[in-house]
Amino acid sequence: MVGDQARGEMNAFQRNESKETLFTFISAGDDSPKGDFPVQKKSPKLCGSNYPLSIAFIVVNEFCERFSYYGMRAVLTLYFLSFFHWDENLSTAVYHAFSALCYFTPVIGAIMADSWLGKYKTIIYLSIVYVVGHLIKSVGAIPSLGNQVIHVILSMVGLFLIALGTGGIKPCVSAFGGDQFEEEHTSERNQFFSIFYLSINAGSLISTFVTPVLRGDVKCFGEDCYALAFGVPAALMVLALVVFIAGSGLYRKTPPQGNVLLEVCKCISFAIKNRLKNRSRHIPKRDHWLDWASEKYSKQLIGEVKMVTRVLFLFIPLPMFWALFDQQGSRWTLQATKMNADFGIYVLQPDQMQFLNPLLILVFIPIFDLGLYPLINLCKFNFTPIRKMATGMILAGLAFGLAAIVEVKINETDMPRLVPEESLIRVLNLAKNPVQVTIQDRDLFQQPVKAFQNPAEYSKLILNGEQQSLRFTLRHQGLSLAFNYTVKEKSVYSLIVFEAEGSLSSRLITDLEAKPENGLAAVRFINGLSQDVNLTIDSKRFIAVQKNYSASEYSLLERDKYNNGKCITEMGEFTLELGLLDFGASYTVVITNVSGGAVKTWKSEDIKANNVHMAWQIPQYLLISAGEVMFSITGLAFSYSQSPASMKSVLQAGWLLTVAIGNTLVLVVAQAAPMAQWAEFVLFTVLLFAVCIVFSIMGYFYVSVDPKDLEEKEEKRETASSRGNMISLVTQKTKL
Repeated sequence: MVGDQARGEMNAFQRNESKETLFTFISAGDDSPKGDFPVQKKSPKLCGSNYPLSIAFIVVNEFCERFSYYGMRAVLTLYFLSFFHWDENLSTAVYHAFSALCYFTPVIGAIMADSWLGKYKTIIYLSIVYVVGHLIKSVGAIPSLGNQVIHVILSMVGLFLIALGTGGIKPCVSAFGGDQFEEEHTSERNQFFSIFYLSINAGSLISTFVTPVLRGDVKCFGEDCYALAFGVPAALMVLALVVFIAGSGLYRKTPPQGNVLLEVCKCISFAIKNRLKNRSRHIPKRDHWLDWASEKYSKQLIGEVKMVTRVLFLFIPLPMFWALFDQQGSRWTLQATKMNADFGIYVLQPDQMQFLNPLLILVFIPIFDLGLYPLINLCKFNFTPIRKMATGMILAGLAFGLAAIVEVKINETDMPRLVPEESLIRVLNLAKNPVQVTIQDRDLFQQPVKAFQNPAEYSKLILNGEQQSLRFTLRHQGLSLAFNYTVKEKSVYSLIVFEAEGSLSSRLITDLEAKPENGLAAVRFINGLSQDVNLTIDSKRFIAVQKNYSASEYSLLERDKYNNGKCITEMGEFTLELGLLDFGASYTVVITNVSGGAVKTWKSEDIKANNVHMAWQIPQYLLISAGEVMFSITGLAFSYSQSPASMKSVLQAGWLLTVAIGNTLVLVVAQAAPMAQWAEFVLFTVLLFAVCIVFSIMGYFYVSVDPKDLEEKEEKRETASSRGNMISLVTQKTKL
């Protein structure tokens, strides 16, 4: 399959796979089986063409499987953040640990397929594991099932099985599809790969848009419906397995023939061990360190391993690109939760922004192949594959530079971060006249606070310890009243001043310390009436607030206009209008009186709404998607062209390993070096630019070769060496 694909000219769709790979572990599938195997039957053709009917089942299977995987992964970070209530660093770390595992396990699938079960049985068995993982993951997202420990255990077991399943079948499905074609139908086989990779992108595009809608717009168990968001991908994976099994009678099934990846690893291991055992100065040196494997392995295998290690050496800097690229599903999604998602005709879910990447890839492929690259060639600029990959790194670094700028703007609406022995306070004057507030030994509020004045920014209150009892003095119409309140460190307070029974009084209440998560709005009520009230906000949420300026707890609501609420008092039922509760804002609503059949309220904004629009993420998605086209697709095609036919699977292993290591790097940074998010974006930008310089230097000294030429040179060198040894032996015999 791969040999034909590489020798043919890859068209746009053949090279549009952004998240998968252009070739797979198919060492056993490239050549015809050796030995006495049953003759493979010919599959019925599709609509009278040369396309086997069996590929229809494989393409549908791949579409469903990719929908399943990317749909589940799209909501995974927010699941950790909102359902488990993990912090952002832990959520990011677990997300990237899962992603890394998905790119380590293909080696297991390749070994199973090529050395033991064959591709068909490997796909069946690991798909069953895949389905079980999805089902366990979906059950673990049901809030009423057990406590959080049970949820975490079920989710982690489910994710492990999903990683084993999706990674294990990754190196098998496309190769199995290529096996369905007869050798004379090369062009049809190449076209199949175009359709195959198109189905992958289609599954990714649709699922990353639809699954967040199932999570956020559908409510179950009184909150976001993660059980449904995971259940639909699980159903798609069940469908993928059913469709694949349905075509069982039509498939051509190639027996396993051994895995070249294992042979390469054994050859390298033997060469290293043999060299370490023979460190004496009296033992002649050899031209290459791999030549120390010649006692056990053939000259041909050693020569091919030499070729592929040249390319694998170039892979060393590549993980840093993937460390940035895969943060679209973690850090960038978390960034989107703190932005304004209202696009006028549609309110986008924060995890839906990920659909831009597969969409842009489908757009950029033909633009680059048919427009940009030919234009650069007309300008007589030698835009080599190494330069394309370096340019892709630069574009990804610029994308993270933009992400850092956006993060700085977002932080302008955040609450200040509190340190020990520090708290924040403000005054809400609900009395009829201005009030002057002073705090013991503090000089905070210089001017009197007017009645129902929009509160200014919070003032910083320095304490003498973890908590401190402070004396508050209120001056109102010539009278002075004093109150004592205990203030704790790292807390945020509002001092409510009001009139009760003809006298001035106050109450210290606790405010939110940070923005509501996931772009939700927080609202609480202060009942200024002399009777208890029962409030209904969105026909489902019921809030009881006691009389005489008692305060309710905060309620989290979706961003919307709430003008049809109800307020039930002893006097009857009245309409409650709250207006717009915006993304990420926190509000205090004071019920002042009832008149004219409606409740009169006063609303203050405790925490500012998200004022940076989500559209500002589009430039960074444009840059990183363009970088992916230049880096990933070019890198795969280049490395493919630089290795012998028998070593394609080894390069595949090396490429997937760079993705796994890249995700591991993010995990390490998130856990070992927690820092402000904008600073982390800058750190990754600087690291990628530094790695780009190293990669460019390595590429400058790299000499592009044709593997066939290297093979011929190796054969000539071995022949000359053999002749020299023969002459030496003859001379020695004559002397004897």
